[in-house]
Amino acid sequence: MSYLLRTTVSTLTALAAVTALAGCSSGAGANQSSGKSSPSASSGGGGAAGPVSVATPTGRTVCHGKSIPQIVSQVEPSVVTVRTQNGLGSGIVYRKDTVLTDQHVVAMQEGQPKTFDHVQLELADGSTIRGTVTGSDLLTDLAVIHVSGKNLPPLTFRTSLPKPGETVLAIGSPLGFNSSVTEGIVSALGRNLPSSNGSPPLVDLIQTDAAISPGNSGGALVDVCGQVVGVNEAYIPPQSGAVSLGFATPAVVATNIADQLAKNGKAVHPFLGIQLTELSPQDAQALGTAVKSGVIVVAVVSGGPAHQAGIQRGDVITAVGGHQVASYADLLGDLRTTQPGQTIDVRVNRHGKNVTIKVKVGAR
Repeated sequence: MSYLLRTTVSTLTALAAVTALAGCSSGAGANQSSGKSSPSASSGGGGAAGPVSVATPTGRTVCHGKSIPQIVSQVEPSVVTVRTQNGLGSGIVYRKDTVLTDQHVVAMQEGQPKTFDHVQLELADGSTIRGTVTGSDLLTDLAVIHVSGKNLPPLTFRTSLPKPGETVLAIGSPLGFNSSVTEGIVSALGRNLPSSNGSPPLVDLIQTDAAISPGNSGGALVDVCGQVVGVNEAYIPPQSGAVSLGFATPAVVATNIADQLAKNGKAVHPFLGIQLTELSPQDAQALGTAVKSGVIVVAVVSGGPAHQAGIQRGDVITAVGGHQVASYADLLGDLRTTQPGQTIDVRVNRHGKNVTIKVKVGAR
């Protein structure tokens, strides 16, 4: 069983949790208007570099003279609650008519590509509007929601990765408590997480110790200037022995996928046309290879890029593009840096011998 939990929350689960703590609740968490006006912001399709910040005498980090509370007030109107028949999550205003969220927030069944056609969006001022899911991507777990008749205030998405140690704020609707804010730092970059409930593994994530809870999925991870550095994705629960282990999809990945989804309703990914499983000691012995780590090709799509290049069932892939491959997530991460049509070197171990095969990457 995977220890990874996505961060949506069903309405019944949220209600039970709140009732256990507070005795009684009229709904799944708090839903009170913030009373704040919408800030001016640049288009979500645009990007920004890292924050220009200074330290106050008290050590609190601010941006261009703004305090953390001011940054929160600036960002709150651009983070919404997303409600479906399955429960709730969060979303980020990407453009004035587009909300970006996680695919599993709007999915009819987690780990499956089919999504709800329509969702309800609760804004920070307490109002509710209808949204239409116009595109989703299972591989990166992202989706876009179109809104008509209302100009929403978009946030700016950073075009650079944050640095470990950088202060970040997670904003969303954990357990239905709208506009909740937690503070932490970027703990690490490039984290990979295994498959969960049939979903593909997630790669190249931001790790943070800003508290992320059920309902935070799709919400914003922002820097001290209020720029989005990540889309909140998942956490590892305390019962697994974890303390403050949360993860977000980097903004630099999310914007690329969001633009594709908004334009075409789907995203194109590099494609090799192979089915893989990670190498175990038993597999290595059965294959007669001394390789200690890698991924085994268990099936090859007929006519696909790998098939045309000569990759065979039973090959153990140990490197892609000169980078070592020890897991499925490693391979996905390496593929993410390639473009369809590009030719890459794939090193395989076949019957105990290393072979380098040139593969022209396809698209899916």
